[in-house]
Amino acid sequence: MAELRTVLVPDGLAGERVDAGVARLFGVSRTKAADLAGAGLVVLDGRAVAKSDRLSPGAMLEVSLPAADESPSLRVVAEPVPGMRIVHDDDDIVVVDKPVGVAAHPSVGWSGPDVVGGLAAAGYRISTSGAPERQGIVSRLDVGTSGLMVVAKSEYAYSRLKQAFRTRAVDKNYHALVQGLPDPLVGTIDAPIGRHPGHEYKFAVMRSGKPSVTHYEVIEAFRHASLLDIHLETGRTHQIRVHTAAIKHPCCGDPLYGADPTLAKKLGLDRQWLHAVGLGFEHPGTGSYVHFESQYPEDLQRALDVVAAF
Repeated sequence: MAELRTVLVPDGLAGERVDAGVARLFGVSRTKAADLAGAGLVVLDGRAVAKSDRLSPGAMLEVSLPAADESPSLRVVAEPVPGMRIVHDDDDIVVVDKPVGVAAHPSVGWSGPDVVGGLAAAGYRISTSGAPERQGIVSRLDVGTSGLMVVAKSEYAYSRLKQAFRTRAVDKNYHALVQGLPDPLVGTIDAPIGRHPGHEYKFAVMRSGKPSVTHYEVIEAFRHASLLDIHLETGRTHQIRVHTAAIKHPCCGDPLYGADPTLAKKLGLDRQWLHAVGLGFEHPGTGSYVHFESQYPEDLQRALDVVAAF
């Protein structure tokens, strides 16, 4: 049987989308929250609402949550992840170099490998903070993006790292190969990002989106593309992909955000050319600043060699 849960919308969720707010308040995934709204199971001040409606502070929110045995369970499966490299390991954190095609953690609709399962298979014990399938995860990389991720092993580390990411105290450095040549060669993209109104898994620059800031610098310009050094001030989903597309220079190999499939084919790319090359932060255990680096994987290096030879 379903369980009816009733809360007053807190001020902190004013203007938030229904699916995002329900996910935060009741600990379900955003996809599940959207499904509940689509089934008429989310009611705001007596009226069933859609997933994209907005929450009002103080409004009565009623959600019919399915019983545990009616919900698809997300669980961690200890499964080795080929190509996932351990960059650093101590009592508080483990830093991994995530391959392409690997998710950060289990999620609805994803049946492939994930970092949490890979660490479990390798015998790592990580923080139990967070949702069961996301324990220890303090930040994520897209399935199609490779590079560095830090995972908390202790509860203290999880709390400290979460706060560091929240307050933008983490140095996140990416390299991206984008189409064309950005002008200026060094710049900042300051444009709010929100979920695309017509696509469930796509994001866009939107006036109603969350503040998002990306700093970039051209490392090298080629005939058809440019290699960028990118530092994120914020960490929105698909931020780099959305922002580079917004200035008409999408990541090579990223058709979701407007990349040229012909160029991608010439470069041998079947994913976006985007790699998390650097990660720096104050170590939650020692208090000292630590920094980690990752080399390009074979597919990205090969594409870079090809574009340089044009």
